[in-house]
Amino acid sequence: MRKYIIMGVQGCGKGTQAARLKEAYDLVHISVGHIFRWNIQAHTKLAARIKRIMAEGQLVPDEIVEEIMRRRLDEHDWNYGFILDGFPRNRPQAEFFLETYDIDAVILIDVPDKVVLQRILARRLCEKCGLDYNLMFHRPAKDGTCDVCGGKLITRSDDNQEAVASRLQDYHEKTAPIIDLFKKKELVVAVDGTKKPDQIQADIRKQLKLL
Repeated sequence: MRKYIIMGVQGCGKGTQAARLKEAYDLVHISVGHIFRWNIQAHTKLAARIKRIMAEGQLVPDEIVEEIMRRRLDEHDWNYGFILDGFPRNRPQAEFFLETYDIDAVILIDVPDKVVLQRILARRLCEKCGLDYNLMFHRPAKDGTCDVCGGKLITRSDDNQEAVASRLQDYHEKTAPIIDLFKKKELVVAVDGTKKPDQIQADIRKQLKLL
């Protein structure tokens, strides 16, 4: 069983690399962002609060994130392992996780803030099927229209310059320091996130000694 955490500032390519590892090694990709968006689409009790917080570019409070992650991991549908995307984001969340679960490695994707900002502002989302696009790397055949379902491509409410700047600040102040916690446990493998996706994936697999 393989259990990984994938880390890096939003827009660094965590989702892309996690999805590739999922397919190759039959892992369950547990994305905090996807869980939040599901709550919003399903109009759950948490939806209104999460939507307001995300629209302001802020991080969801620890108690909500921890409750959601505990419920998700308690489902135990990860027979061959999991890869966590977007959790933990600060030291209390990291300590909560390490007290409860053991992991094999923390994959750190390193990308400069300037590049991250360009990538995030180019992101689009199909409002019908939820497929992600990026106008820098994955453009639809027809502008503004999803290739798969024909739905309208929209910009996420939290993908604006002010919100991105707030998330970058939160990352450097709250998330980056916990990487030192994982480094002390010799769990971190770092890769250059400015390379092409195939090169990043190859580097990850090499460092994790995956065949």
